[in-house]
Amino acid sequence: MPRYRIDIEYDGTPFQGWQTQPGAPTVQGALEEAIRRFTGESPFVRGAGRTDAGVHAMGQVAHFELEREWEPFRVREAMNFHLRPAPVVVLDCERTGPDFDARFSATGRHYLYRILTRRSPPALDRDRVWWLSRPLDADIMHRAAQELVGHHDFTTFRASACQAPSPMKTLERLDVARFGDEIQVRASARSFLHHQVRSMVGSLKLVGEGKWTPYQLRRALEAADRKACGAVAPSTGLYLVQVDYDTP
Repeated sequence: MPRYRIDIEYDGTPFQGWQTQPGAPTVQGALEEAIRRFTGESPFVRGAGRTDAGVHAMGQVAHFELEREWEPFRVREAMNFHLRPAPVVVLDCERTGPDFDARFSATGRHYLYRILTRRSPPALDRDRVWWLSRPLDADIMHRAAQELVGHHDFTTFRASACQAPSPMKTLERLDVARFGDEIQVRASARSFLHHQVRSMVGSLKLVGEGKWTPYQLRRALEAADRKACGAVAPSTGLYLVQVDYDTP
């Protein structure tokens, strides 16, 4: 059966996350319905990351198989036609080998978290940033973030319902930088635990407010205890930016 890889962009605001749920709008459900409408088939669309409700994507990747062979260009165009008016777009489509798996073949995932720090709330970026009306110190947040880089037990920054077999992960990058009123947090790893990025951002916010020191963030990590984590940052500011794969 022909296997297709698609690169996807979406606004997660109206969706209850990636994964199909009965009676709820999801990104996976929207994609599968679009395929069904133009092919008559009902394939399973596997994504590289099962983003939560309200989380956005600039570079999500997924794959699926069809019984009939289609030109990738036609698959992309037909899916985009049938996806409207949902805020989901197929950026690219290509035929891929039977061994490619959007989730399990991935060698890296890159996330962006956006925090808007100003007195006035966002108008254009409503539901696309975490708005805080008070200032944060991005420089000390970045210094503290380096305490989390490396191979660690990330139990503190893991959702209680996380299904990963181990809390051990290697965080390759966690950078914090200010751009005008916006603070951007960029995180890279082969894979992440459920709520890991949002949990780390929520704790970094406490550092930026001066409520925690970088040392206290390190102690929270070493505690390996979910109760040591700061409040989890909202989903609105999180974006899946890119998924990496080995070049054939």
